[in-house]
Amino acid sequence: SRDRWWEVSFTMSSDEDFSLVGKSDQIEDTLEGVQALIKEYQKKYSQILEEQKDIKDSTVEHQDMTQQFKKRTEKLTEALKKDEISFKEQIASEEAKLNALKQEKSDLMEELQRIEAEIEEEDSRNAHLRERADVFSKMPEKKVVFSGKMGKANDMEDFEMKPHITYPMEEGTALITFEEEDVAIKILEMRKHKVDLGEECRIIVEAQPVHLMMPSLVEIDTEICPQRILISNLPKMDTETMQNKLEIHFSKSKNGGGEVDCCEFLPDSGTVVITFVEKNIAERLTETEHHEVKLTQTKHKVRVTPFINGKITNLETRTSMCRRTVLLTGIPNVMDQETLQDMLEIHFQKNGNGGGEIEAFLYNPLSQHTLALFSNVSSEDTEE
Repeated sequence: SRDRWWEVSFTMSSDEDFSLVGKSDQIEDTLEGVQALIKEYQKKYSQILEEQKDIKDSTVEHQDMTQQFKKRTEKLTEALKKDEISFKEQIASEEAKLNALKQEKSDLMEELQRIEAEIEEEDSRNAHLRERADVFSKMPEKKVVFSGKMGKANDMEDFEMKPHITYPMEEGTALITFEEEDVAIKILEMRKHKVDLGEECRIIVEAQPVHLMMPSLVEIDTEICPQRILISNLPKMDTETMQNKLEIHFSKSKNGGGEVDCCEFLPDSGTVVITFVEKNIAERLTETEHHEVKLTQTKHKVRVTPFINGKITNLETRTSMCRRTVLLTGIPNVMDQETLQDMLEIHFQKNGNGGGEIEAFLYNPLSQHTLALFSNVSSEDTEE
């Protein structure tokens, strides 16, 4: 009957239970109704399959996206590590540059200190040179007559110095200076000499060269003495009277002087050196170059300049042999000094004995000690 209700049950593959309850009056044909329901459920199934496919595609897409994000994450992580390493290297490089700049700054500071020290030393040297220039400008006047010869600068002659040398002589020796150099050379070449003293008495002496220490370079540092003054432009008068007059004048405070320690006359230059007890007096007096002093009945204008102290700062010497002087050794004490000296001098003056004209002769017998004085030794008398 069409008015009856039908109840149809289907079991789906999705394990879901569906129940279809219909009225007999709404379904014209049971088979068609079933087929319609089947189609409807097939349609739903297709939709579910389609949804499952969409879900699967979405899952695959999300997995792809996840892989892509993972790869991007790995790339970003690797890039971050590289950036971190690069940043650390950059920091290390900047720190190295900073350390280099600090070292450069330290080197520059040391260089600056060195330059400042050199400048200070140069300033001190310049001040010393200015002081020396001031000293030289205040040197006492002295008339000089040039007796040399003119020539080009390249043809300038060497400076010749004649030193004052003290030579210690041993006992039983003699020094002979010949007028000719060739005679001294001949005597040295013969070396052993038999000297006839008369009455079948002969002595044998030996000729040896004389070596002297000669200065080759002398450097003297000068400075102004704070307690002394040098007085020049003095008249010719009694030395003792002049010293007393000068000491009295410069000991008075009204003349700018002070207590005098000593007053000394220098005969080689004709000047007087006054030494004061206090140190500031000499500088005060030299500020005024000329002073009027009553040395005779009238006042005389004298020149007051600083007294210069000299100190040898560098001395170089060389050993030189005297060209014309010979040392005789092994002279016995067989007769009095004067007679033996005459006999030796006569022997070495004879040409037959290889001798020649003698300029100077000095004999030092046994039991005596003599210092020979070479006061006029020049480059012509010595050789290196």
